[in-house]
Amino acid sequence: MKYISTRGQAPSLSFEEVVLTGLASDGGLYVPETLPNFSKEEIASWAGLSYQELAFNIMKPFVAGEVPDDDLKALIEKAYASFRHDAIAPLVQTGHNEWILELFQGPTLAFKDFALQFLGHLLDYILKKRDQKVVVMGATSGDTGSAAIEGCRRCENIDIFILHPHNRVSNVQRRQMTTVLEDNVHNIALDGNFDDCQNMVKASFADQSFLPEGRQLVAVNSINWARIMAQIVYYFYASLALGGPHRPVSFSVPTGNFGDIFAGYLAKRMGLPIDQLIIATNSNDILHRCISANDHSKQELHHTLSPSMDIMVSSNFERMLFELYDRDGAAIATLMEDFKSGAMHLSETALSGARELFASYKVDDTRMLDVIRDVFEQTEYLLDPHTAIGVEAARATRRNQDVPMVCLATAHPAKFPEAVQKAGQDEEPKLPHHMADLFQREERYEVLPNDAETVHKFMTGHLAC
Repeated sequence: MKYISTRGQAPSLSFEEVVLTGLASDGGLYVPETLPNFSKEEIASWAGLSYQELAFNIMKPFVAGEVPDDDLKALIEKAYASFRHDAIAPLVQTGHNEWILELFQGPTLAFKDFALQFLGHLLDYILKKRDQKVVVMGATSGDTGSAAIEGCRRCENIDIFILHPHNRVSNVQRRQMTTVLEDNVHNIALDGNFDDCQNMVKASFADQSFLPEGRQLVAVNSINWARIMAQIVYYFYASLALGGPHRPVSFSVPTGNFGDIFAGYLAKRMGLPIDQLIIATNSNDILHRCISANDHSKQELHHTLSPSMDIMVSSNFERMLFELYDRDGAAIATLMEDFKSGAMHLSETALSGARELFASYKVDDTRMLDVIRDVFEQTEYLLDPHTAIGVEAARATRRNQDVPMVCLATAHPAKFPEAVQKAGQDEEPKLPHHMADLFQREERYEVLPNDAETVHKFMTGHLAC
């Protein structure tokens, strides 16, 4: 399996190379040259498999023998050993043919654990084999950072630096990152918003001359292909649990960076019968505006009660554009240049293709709080704010009540106590037992200006390995 850039000018890479590379040299994102395709009979034969067994079947074609089967199975087992529920991704019913896919059973209570626990073990495996040391640099709007740190904190060949927007993540999200005190873990609170963090990471990958000789940056954000690959699995898992592939299933996905729903699109391309894929956004609605009105323009970023979706530059949307433009790298390079200037517009053919593949919906804070309150009153099931946005989008855009609707629960409600209490809960939701002392733990992080030179100087001065 070879991997190619969405902008068409970078060399194709092997699986191992693409895991270590992140952004392509032409600024694009790597995608597989071809996708595996599974028949209905093959998918049906996987009914009853454990999550780990299913993950092996789905990931194996992407790895293409670069990691021996027994080693890949061992990496998958390690990745999900720390999840609190044996089902790994359990389903809970909240309405007629409406289901919540709980993706918060991992160690940091967010869906990012599915990809980042695996990626951490995979990186450690590759780096030990190569006798290589790297620097992981990532930006987070709240959940990626803690999951990446948890995945990398015990890796001997990795220094990890995570940038989060200062005072724009929840207290629980911040403390999950900043209370990890290993010598190789560093948290930077950047004066700015998430897009500022993400832009600095992208610029750092484009020019790595600030690093000592022999070191390179490795991405843990969803620009890293291994993250997308791992997220494909739970679409198959949920479908099989609800009667797939013998009947279609729909999915509503709260998304800001487009990685999670792009994994759903890939699952559909790989043979999974999916009826609807719904893009659920908060007030930072660039994805909804693009699908509904062909308006992919940068606007003011709003600070909301669903901070993990407070994003205006959806990195993974470039991967989707590559598919919508028939894998024309030159066309994507032009589009991304247009977007740098503030706005881009899809061709009629691409827009029509996007609308055929996706529905979209925007939910503001007021309506999101109503959904948390209503669902709890009806079912005593407590949603986090991002999941509530997914539920509302599903209910507003659902076209077939006979098709099971799966709403992806991207985080545990205890991570967002402000939203939960504003929705009418008398008490803050309790953190799970393993995190009960979170607010008593020592914190360590550095507040830095939105200045690349300052950040790079901090990074080079704090390399531990």
